[in-house]
Amino acid sequence: MSGAFGERVWGISQTPQVWLDLQVHETKGGLSYALDAVEELFFDGVVGEMFDALGVMLDWLTREDWDTAVPRRTYPVRQKVNATGEPRGGLLHAGFFTQAEQEPGRVALIWDGGESTYGEVADRALRVAAKLRKAGVEPGDLVAVSLPKGPDQITAVLGVLAAGAAYVPIGVDQPAARRDKISQDAGVRLVLQDIDDLGEPLDGPLSSELAYVIYTSGSTGQPKGVEMTHAAAMNTVDDINTRYGVGPDDRVLAVSALDFDLSVYDIFGLLSVGGALVLIREDERRDPQAWLRYANEHAVTVWNTVPTLLDMLLVTGQHRSWPASLRLALVSGDWVGLDLPGRLRQTGDCHLVALGGATEAAIWSNAFDVTEVPAHWVSVPYGFPLRAQRYRVVDGQGRDCPDWVPGELWIGGAGVAEGYRRDPARTAEKFVIREGARWYRTGDRGRYWPDGTLEFLGRVDHQVKVRGHRIELGEIEAALTSHPGVKDGYAIAVGEPSRRRLAAFVVPSGDIDGLTDHLRDHLPAYAVPGSVVVLDEVPLTANGKVDRAALAMLTAPETVDEQPVGETERMLVRLWLSILDEPVIGRHGHFFALGGDSLSATRLVERLRRDHGVELTLRQVFAAPTVAELAELVDDLNSMEEGTL
Repeated sequence: MSGAFGERVWGISQTPQVWLDLQVHETKGGLSYALDAVEELFFDGVVGEMFDALGVMLDWLTREDWDTAVPRRTYPVRQKVNATGEPRGGLLHAGFFTQAEQEPGRVALIWDGGESTYGEVADRALRVAAKLRKAGVEPGDLVAVSLPKGPDQITAVLGVLAAGAAYVPIGVDQPAARRDKISQDAGVRLVLQDIDDLGEPLDGPLSSELAYVIYTSGSTGQPKGVEMTHAAAMNTVDDINTRYGVGPDDRVLAVSALDFDLSVYDIFGLLSVGGALVLIREDERRDPQAWLRYANEHAVTVWNTVPTLLDMLLVTGQHRSWPASLRLALVSGDWVGLDLPGRLRQTGDCHLVALGGATEAAIWSNAFDVTEVPAHWVSVPYGFPLRAQRYRVVDGQGRDCPDWVPGELWIGGAGVAEGYRRDPARTAEKFVIREGARWYRTGDRGRYWPDGTLEFLGRVDHQVKVRGHRIELGEIEAALTSHPGVKDGYAIAVGEPSRRRLAAFVVPSGDIDGLTDHLRDHLPAYAVPGSVVVLDEVPLTANGKVDRAALAMLTAPETVDEQPVGETERMLVRLWLSILDEPVIGRHGHFFALGGDSLSATRLVERLRRDHGVELTLRQVFAAPTVAELAELVDDLNSMEEGTL
């Protein structure tokens, strides 16, 4: 530049039509480069970080052998937030049996119409353990627990651990085919379906390294079992108890299913410190009216569910008595709506904590105390790692991503699982060792903020989360194509992150009657799609892949069926239109196929009660999901004039 034009001493460039403009030219035998940017389009510091990173790379190119490794950048703030201290492990059941020995008369379990003390539960659990030992169960064996929610279920879990075995929870609502798959894959010694005919108790609880194996959805249609040790899970449990002062005066409403790992904290978080579990019945798992009643009657202090269930409780409690005892709400497993913190704050002094992680990393690996929701947030962030746990955000080559740059979330530290039960290939794929440390590749996308906060951004694969359940779309597709009348089958999740629903698409090769029943026989209830669309052919992208965006467009209803008949049907259609945000709904419109879920059904129940004096339960909405069916039910109730059945 210094030739004909003289030496450059100052310059300015303007490129208003592009976000970034990189200018590179030779100067006196060297390289001169500049980066112009519209900085308002980027987060604070991003452009500077990019420019600095470019400088580091160019300098490396001039000094090093290009066959050597690219220099790894360090992030001091990130290193600081991941310096999370030493683990505190132990046995999950040890604290319970210590409490039972020290305060046997303290109440441990409460249910509708009864309660049991620590001493009573411990005695019965040791009798279960003795029965298991007599049946040949040895320390380190696996025992399946398949019991409905209630005191027997909790006692069975404690009995399995006291026998030195690990428990494998199998929901009583799981299809028989899936229950058999899990039992066979896990290699369980036996299945506990009742705890009757107990003899003398074991002298004391035994121990082993493995605590439980929880099965999650598998992409091939085969569920995969996550092996978790006592030490890993207890580190998380103890950390949450310590952080939030959970102790003997606390009570949790145990809503989560046993095969959902939030139940691990419900049971051992409270029982390890002398607290109590308030137990709902199996048929009350979708009944927020029952939850509210239990919480009020039994002075529940701790709530621990996916965000949607807390939302359902808030909707139900909006015009009813709210439990003043509730002081701590733990939500995890799904996106946390930005309106949730404010609505919870209006109920009183209840502290909201958003947690995240994976079943493969001991319940939770991160937490964020939600005190306010800044205007620039698009979701509640993941926050920061828990005790003795750490996170990386990496690119496709396993390198740390700069701040604000999305990558895959890796979890390391004390919570990482042993692997997948009897599946060394998948274990090697998902549990990797880098620089001497073991990491779990979550398949989740996230990014770091400059202050060290983690933000969750969704999934990098075809795994989805719907109402807190982690679902492999491949498992649904395997169930679809296993039907003899289906040639091709695909599944997608549609809707906003906090209101996802499943939809399926099939290309038939024959008669597909009974397809929904077939899916219910092979999939857990939460993984059965709400709608099945029949196609002549599957839409493809330009490169021949299944066009899932085009499939999503096909889930919208194109035409209305029969018009509503009578005032009750018209009233319901008006309510559905306002709740489901659909353009048109006919009398045979299916609430859940149109995008409804448990939360929107809760809103429907509350609107009917508040605006029309109609008392329904969620179970009745699930049983009568069309406008015509629900209108008939409402008319029958009004004619009987007896309120809630």
